[in-house]
Amino acid sequence: MGHVKLHIPGPVEVSEKTFRAFSSPMIGHRGQGYKDLYAKIQPQLQQLLATKQLVYLSTSSAWGVMEGAIRNLVSKKVLNCMCGAFSDKWLDVSKRCGKEAEALQVAWGLPIRAGDVDKKLATGQFDAMTLIHNETSTGVLSPLAEIAALKKKYPDVMFIVDSVSSMTAVPLKFDELGVDVLLAGTQKAFAMPPGFAVFVCSPAALAKAATMKDRGYYFDLVEFQKNAEQNMTPSTPSISHTYALSSKLDEFFAEGLEARYARHRRTNQMIRDWASTDGFTLFPESGFESITLTCINNGAKPGGRVVDVPRLQKLVKDQGFLIDGGYGKIKGTTFRISNMGDETEASMNQLISALDKAMKQL
Repeated sequence: MGHVKLHIPGPVEVSEKTFRAFSSPMIGHRGQGYKDLYAKIQPQLQQLLATKQLVYLSTSSAWGVMEGAIRNLVSKKVLNCMCGAFSDKWLDVSKRCGKEAEALQVAWGLPIRAGDVDKKLATGQFDAMTLIHNETSTGVLSPLAEIAALKKKYPDVMFIVDSVSSMTAVPLKFDELGVDVLLAGTQKAFAMPPGFAVFVCSPAALAKAATMKDRGYYFDLVEFQKNAEQNMTPSTPSISHTYALSSKLDEFFAEGLEARYARHRRTNQMIRDWASTDGFTLFPESGFESITLTCINNGAKPGGRVVDVPRLQKLVKDQGFLIDGGYGKIKGTTFRISNMGDETEASMNQLISALDKAMKQL
């Protein structure tokens, strides 16, 4: 069988144009050529994230930066906001870094709410908190702006935000939000190969990091800032990813950011409509559904249709499309369909046709 088109929540489908950029000839990573490449994309990244701060490039998965943020910014205790598999894991990571950590746990399918965060931070125990904006495992989009507004009330608490499966698909205005770290991997809404991360830090985060003696080197925020000022990275970057990122950023601005956000809303609604028409309900609490993927209920909670998910996956895969069969403890009792990255109404209609054909065979 030929290539199976990815509609899983990541990695997502990568275009031929992006692969061509990824395959650009190598240049010296300490030479002027790389500096010029970084200098070209820096203002584009700043515009994408609505920030005056320098945006950093990390040759790692997003988890590298997530762990690095813990090591750089937690000296007292970190509050890990947990609403799914990936946000739940951040508590374990915090503890493995030797940090005192506490969970703010809600049931899978529910968002993190500002009121609950406020109650925890009001205890004065914490000097940092972690939040996943778009919990990929459950398809839940937590209200970031409402939670970030608490930063004004708790200015000494470092707000660390993973936007891995939302960045580039929804507006994220870093300076306006006022959070301290905002990060994403490139294998999701950026529609690039995995292995690269983009992130930005507040001046307060850099100042805090400078006081931490055990922050390491590879993910040292201070080193990232010093190098970014020279259009460089602290260690050898993935030059291929940088070329691909440059190509994608050109695409984003050619399309227009608002048009890109609107396209994601439309393509996401197409899958929600398909699910509803076929008798399914959605897993997330109403009003907090992801814009980049749809997590469809299949028995994880009451209501809605239930089908044989592995068989549905196979029937769809036989037609050249890969959808996800659910993650972690809700594998099989949910399934997930991605619309992030380069997907259009036309490409989503192709998938929906395959889904319709598969449903008739169940």
